[in-house]
Amino acid sequence: MAIADRLSRYGAFAAFLAKYGRADFTVDSGDDRDASRSVDADTFARDIEALGPTFIKLGQMLSTRADLLSPAHVDALSRLQDDVEPFPHADAVAIVEEELGVRLSKAFAQFEPTPIAAASLGQVHRAVLRSGRDVAVKVQRPHIRERVLQDLDALNDVAGLLQRFTTVTRSLDVPRLMEEFQQTLLRELDYEQEARNMVALADQLADLEGIIVPRPVHDYTRTRVLTMDYIAGTKITAVSPLEWTEMDGGALADDLFRAYLHQILVDGLFHADPHPGNVLLTPDGHLALIDVGMVGRLSSAVQEQLFRLMLAIVDRRGDEASAIVTALGDTLADFDAAELRRIVTESLARSQDAAAGDLNVGRAVLDLVRGSSRCGLRLPSELALLGKTLLNLHHIGHTLDPSFDVNRSMRRHATSLMRRRMLNSLTPAHLLSSVLEVRDFAERLPGRLNRILDALSANDLRLKVEVIDHGSIIDGLQKVANRIALGLVLAALIVGAAMMMQVQTAFTIFGYPGIAMMLFLAAVAGGVWLAWKILAGDVKRVR
Repeated sequence: MAIADRLSRYGAFAAFLAKYGRADFTVDSGDDRDASRSVDADTFARDIEALGPTFIKLGQMLSTRADLLSPAHVDALSRLQDDVEPFPHADAVAIVEEELGVRLSKAFAQFEPTPIAAASLGQVHRAVLRSGRDVAVKVQRPHIRERVLQDLDALNDVAGLLQRFTTVTRSLDVPRLMEEFQQTLLRELDYEQEARNMVALADQLADLEGIIVPRPVHDYTRTRVLTMDYIAGTKITAVSPLEWTEMDGGALADDLFRAYLHQILVDGLFHADPHPGNVLLTPDGHLALIDVGMVGRLSSAVQEQLFRLMLAIVDRRGDEASAIVTALGDTLADFDAAELRRIVTESLARSQDAAAGDLNVGRAVLDLVRGSSRCGLRLPSELALLGKTLLNLHHIGHTLDPSFDVNRSMRRHATSLMRRRMLNSLTPAHLLSSVLEVRDFAERLPGRLNRILDALSANDLRLKVEVIDHGSIIDGLQKVANRIALGLVLAALIVGAAMMMQVQTAFTIFGYPGIAMMLFLAAVAGGVWLAWKILAGDVKRVR
């Protein structure tokens, strides 16, 4: 189907492009620098919300891209609500029975018809298995996958046009951005993938008694149905002040921050959506992480750099932070290292006078991402996602305990995290690989030493240096040597002329001894010729 047909089928999307195609999302609506193209952040978020579930998810993904949008737009998109009207109970029953292949009454002893939560992609029902196990059943909305795929097709068709049509995307790889969004959204539509995420996170955090991740029931989980442990709890934003008096909020915040540091810096797999609605306070005083459809993944090399970066941020070491950020990203043609170093240093210096507990590591990371984009440095999208995760984590920590000190918590857990990273690297496979490398080195070492010693004894040891265009370098060295030699000859002529001035002869030039004047004029002529060669030759070549 042609692009025009797709856009006509999605008239609201076409109207959205017409409204915001020339807008500038890098400045706030109150910024005088470009008021003519600025966009009110809340209005923009409401317009995205009106386009439906696919675009709500797109807005939520864009809220992690501090390198593309102003802080006001990032905050507005972060508040996008995913709560919608639930779909009929009969549809939920039909989907569950179709996916599990059995009648609902055969699978569950009890299945509550009223969902406990409803979102744009699915809704959750409380149920009880035949074994008596309390579970929560997440059911995907009818035909939501087909609708999302249609929206994604339309977005993919216009991705190339967006690259040229809008102002904010001209410096971006929009098709690649759309591909990342498509992969993320399709993973969220695959509840079996979410079940695997739950198992991985639950295993990672098994040693932390204060943090709970529900585990899936694999026999009752399919692509459109996810059955998991039911966890009774209250959103931390809805907990009453009286209940907080009975909880140790500081210990909970420290456990939560330690859990995320462990996920990010040790395991490389982290829950990427820890907003307050996804963190519950259980009756027994634990924190439960739910809705783990969105996760971030980090390579071991990136983890090493992030660990150093976070320590540099909490210590306000701007030069080191800018160097680490540069190593993490890809430099573009207009990369300005000095400007990046200035932005990073100033950003961290602004927090120098703030109380230690007020240091927002997530905000600092997002500022680094935004500053890097302005300086011609393209950072991996995972870094922006990490900054958004840490920003949400900061808000949750201060909800649990207003005096929570992120700086102190980071320092306290740094040693144990590094120790755990080193222990994780001591796997049998890694040790075996190292042993094989050592064995290979030991086997080859005697032969290499013999060749070196033989070359030394035969006076045949050579050092091979590869340079770019060595012929031009040799020519240049020859020119330098020739001019130095000519300069010495001219200097000798001048010295000789000066000495011959003391010898009176019958032959004179301008009343001076003739031989002395001839030497002097020869030196003058040689000096003029040398100067002309330099000006007419070398300077022209430089231009």
